[in-house]
Amino acid sequence: MIRAMKIVKGLTPEAQDPAGPGGDSPTMRLFSLLEVMAAKDQRYSLQGLVEETGLPKPTLHRMLQQLEGAGLLQREGDGRHYGIGTRLRRLAENLLLNDSLHGARHTVLRQLVEEIGESCNLTALSGSEVVYLDRVETAAPLRFYLHSGSRVPVHCSASGKIFLSQMSAAQRRRLLSHAPLETYTPRTLTDPEALEKEVQRVRKDGYAIDHEEFLPGLLCIATLVPSGDDAPSNLCIAVQAPVMRLDAAKAKTLLPALQRAAQALSRIDADAASDRVDHAQA
Repeated sequence: MIRAMKIVKGLTPEAQDPAGPGGDSPTMRLFSLLEVMAAKDQRYSLQGLVEETGLPKPTLHRMLQQLEGAGLLQREGDGRHYGIGTRLRRLAENLLLNDSLHGARHTVLRQLVEEIGESCNLTALSGSEVVYLDRVETAAPLRFYLHSGSRVPVHCSASGKIFLSQMSAAQRRRLLSHAPLETYTPRTLTDPEALEKEVQRVRKDGYAIDHEEFLPGLLCIATLVPSGDDAPSNLCIAVQAPVMRLDAAKAKTLLPALQRAAQALSRIDADAASDRVDHAQA
């Protein structure tokens, strides 16, 4: 039987060790295949996975059927390529929502809200949407209530435009081809060329503004939480407020505070990663 380590090119030594927890069990082989597919921003065909993993085509076909049946993978529209399924994506989101870093991150958000007096949230990209990982509301009586787990469209949210700005043009086209540019307000950008121009501006400036593009009367400014290793980040921090209290000019004056919070969040993630390495080496 082909061992699980044969299909984990580029994975960590711990993941490749068939003597580790689970060993060479069918479950661990399926898990290793998911790791291979999640490691790159691409859709795999059966033949592509044969070339990537070295496993026989009948074996891979059977594994893909199992993962698809469980909702962990899904077949693309052409019927030939596979991508991450809804169930696996939800699992990743729940891990982000409930991980041990939540308390430390929440403290940073709370301190930012105390400093600037407006609601702040931490977001991540999930498919063609932005999901709220955490949020702290302002004490001001007039505010928009959006709870953790809320989802907003990628094309008309400040965080979404930040995430789009990290992608290549080809990645953006692929993502947006499966997410129609729906109109939410008269300010929503629904023309692909106009959105691309806006994304290029965001890429240059390092921040994004949603000026009533998703909800009438709401303005949002967002910036990335640096990943620390020059890799694309999947965390964004944002400030939201009614337009009667916050216009675009005033929002830009909040950028230094927002960027300080982003750096604090980046340090929390870096310290956690360092702790995991130390624990693994102990």
